[in-house]
Amino acid sequence: MDIKERNKAYNKYVNAKIPKTRPWPTLFNSFWVGGLICLIGQGINDLILYLFPNVSESSAWAYTLIVLIFLASLLTGIGVYDKIGRFAGGGTIVPITGFSNSITSPSVEFKSEGIIYGICVKMFTIAGPVIVFGVLSSALVGLIYYIIYLFV
Repeated sequence: MDIKERNKAYNKYVNAKIPKTRPWPTLFNSFWVGGLICLIGQGINDLILYLFPNVSESSAWAYTLIVLIFLASLLTGIGVYDKIGRFAGGGTIVPITGFSNSITSPSVEFKSEGIIYGICVKMFTIAGPVIVFGVLSSALVGLIYYIIYLFV
C-alpha cells in the first residue's frame, strides 16, 4: 500500500471516529457557564465583604479565589466538574476554577499509584507547563519593564 493511500485511509478513519460538535451551541454554553462561574465568584466576594466589613477588598478577592479553588477541586474530586466541562467546554477552563481542575484531575486519576509516585508526581502534568511559562514570561516582562524604567 502506498503511503499516501495509507494516510488517506487513516484520515478517513480518524474523521469517522471524531465526535461531531455543534459550534454555536457549544460557544453559547461556554459563554454562559464561564460567566456564571465569574458571577458566583463575584457573589462570594460580595458576601465576604458583607459578612466581614473590616476585610480589605484585595484580601476579600484572595479569599474568594481560595473558595473558588476549593469548590472546583471538590467538584473535580466527586466527578461533577468533568460533567460541567463536557457540557460547557472552554467556559470552565478560563476562570481560576479551570486551573484548579487541571491540578486536581491528575491527582484523582493517579491516586492508585500512591502518594509520592501517583498524586505528587502527576499533579502538575497538565498545569506544570502553564506555571513554568507563566513564571518565565512574567519574569521576562518584569526585566523589560525594569530596563525601560532605568533608561527613562
